Amino acid sequence: MDVIGRYRLRDKIGAGAFATVWRGYDDDLDVDVAVKVLADNWASRADVRERFLSEARLMRRIASDRVVRVFDLGKLDDGRPYFVMDYIGGGTLGDVLRQGPLDAVDALWWGADLARAVAALHGEGVVHRDVTPANLLLRPGDESGGGTHRIVLADLGLAKRAAEASGLTQAVGTPSYMAPEQGRGDGGFDERADVYAIGAVTYALITGHPPYVAGSIGEVLNRDPDLPPPSLRPVLHDSLGPLDDIFGRALAYRVEDRWERADTLAERLEAEAYRLEQEAPQRAEERTAITDEDLDTTVATDATDATDSPVRRHRRTRMWFLLALPVVFVAAGVGGWFLFGR
Repeated sequence: MDVIGRYRLRDKIGAGAFATVWRGYDDDLDVDVAVKVLADNWASRADVRERFLSEARLMRRIASDRVVRVFDLGKLDDGRPYFVMDYIGGGTLGDVLRQGPLDAVDALWWGADLARAVAALHGEGVVHRDVTPANLLLRPGDESGGGTHRIVLADLGLAKRAAEASGLTQAVGTPSYMAPEQGRGDGGFDERADVYAIGAVTYALITGHPPYVAGSIGEVLNRDPDLPPPSLRPVLHDSLGPLDDIFGRALAYRVEDRWERADTLAERLEAEAYRLEQEAPQRAEERTAITDEDLDTTVATDATDATDSPVRRHRRTRMWFLLALPVVFVAAGVGGWFLFGR
């Protein structure tokens, strides 16, 4: 399959259980595009086809640059539907996470940006239901934006209008990033399910793993409701501040204990990122500013003879060198006078 509609396919950029995404090229508009095609093993399922098309329509209706925009829809010769989206060329947050945990400040800024993107989606009355690193695309920044990336939401296959969420009875999502109420499948969830996922993704960026690793929905449901997420203290040490409380509330098992709005969580994460940025130079100085007096104290408490410590030997060598310099210059002058001045 080299061509779909008017789009020339270049390479496969993603594949899941229900669809494959290709990077293509639109010769008419002279731009790269992303083409999402329903998997052939689901083509005969009317409910899956309808969900696939509903995703395209929903993404088309959302007027935000924080959500991938759909601009074309069509069918292959075999009847499978496809839709065409903007190509976001910066990879995914999952690609970033596979390189290991981030610096805490960077992770918090990413988390805040994610929360802002989700808040934009909520502003359109939509709950995502599957906020995971793999579904978060990175749009490269332009020169006017300082070259920074921005998170763009993709894969709205599970997304629903908030007004419809209470009627859903199917447990769906990615277990390690899924809010517990989604696992129950009773329709009792709202935007706070996405708030939970924002907390889980941001926590993973700081530590390298989700706060509660789960391989199944059953593990999500069987979690102790009173068990807080593992403390970030081993990672952040004395820079922890109120972060454990922030993540404890974002990841609360009970919906009523959680932050109500994504933009509220964004503000808290931004404030903590800024705090850590401001403290970083001071903490670096505290770690590296070791005075001679500190070294003397350290050496004097060592089991070795303090009078013969490396620091003191260095000082003695430097002192004798400085004392010897005048003698050397005088000797050199006298020698030169005897050799050349007579």
